Amino acid sequence: METIGSWELWAGFAAIVVVMLAIDLFVVGGGKEHRVSFKEAAVWSVIWISLSMAFAGVLWWYLDGSVGREVANSKALEFVTGYLIEKALAVDNVFIWLMLFSFFAVPPELQKRVLLYGVLGAIIMRTIMIFAGAWLITQFHWILYVFGAFLLITGVKMYWFADEKPDLENNKLVKWLRGHMNITTEFDGQNFFTWKNGVRYATPLFLALVLVEVSDLIFAVDSIPAIFAITTDPFIVLTSNIFAILGLRAMYFLLAGVADRFSLLKYGLAMVLMFIGVKMLLIDIYKIPVGFSLAVVAVIIGASVWASLRKEARENKAS
Repeated sequence: METIGSWELWAGFAAIVVVMLAIDLFVVGGGKEHRVSFKEAAVWSVIWISLSMAFAGVLWWYLDGSVGREVANSKALEFVTGYLIEKALAVDNVFIWLMLFSFFAVPPELQKRVLLYGVLGAIIMRTIMIFAGAWLITQFHWILYVFGAFLLITGVKMYWFADEKPDLENNKLVKWLRGHMNITTEFDGQNFFTWKNGVRYATPLFLALVLVEVSDLIFAVDSIPAIFAITTDPFIVLTSNIFAILGLRAMYFLLAGVADRFSLLKYGLAMVLMFIGVKMLLIDIYKIPVGFSLAVVAVIIGASVWASLRKEARENKAS
């Protein structure tokens, strides 16, 4: 498995993740009942993005001194491109989380706790999936075509059904959980389980957590192959993915109040998936440069955000 990940780079990356999670848990109260304000979410979003770009800078500096400028430029660009793609595709997670929290009526002060465990679960799941994917690619090169076709089809389906919302009331997993567990309709603070008359019950917070984890697993199936279209180096794939995930909670609380303003963003995300799928299908015919891919993704996302805001402005003016 070809990678630029030396033990120093892996150790440094692991240390950053552990330290930042520890700060979140024990310093800023990630495990306590707390309503995240827009200002707090904005500050943490800036911190996570800055930390990610600083990591890209340190990675470039390390590689420039150890293996040369050309490799350093290439790998740093791959990291930034993978990070942007993961960040963009993660916006869909935000829309789903908003829907889940609304459906289960999760109070704002309890949402941070659910997403904390959601992020921890996502880190573990994606680490396993990325190493499994990297191994499959080294053993079976043709699987890249499978990934490419899957992304293209997923993008088309996302574009076609962009305005449809999941029917959570008839969700098979929710029905199965309600049929096999004692579930109360009331919250018990930030507890996932509670006791009533000597019987243990799961709270709606537990149901929300299960669906948050499942939704991330589903989105990981899209986003991880998308980054493999940029690079097959597991170090770059994992680091760009995890850095994007670490900042996902802050992005959720930043966008929670304004998500409705980006009504056309899902179409942009669908186009990103379709572009990446085509890029992967053409990998042995023409390798689209990473810099060009970064530009295309940035333009698509920027254009969809601009179009969403223009649409909202026209609707407000008409009303």
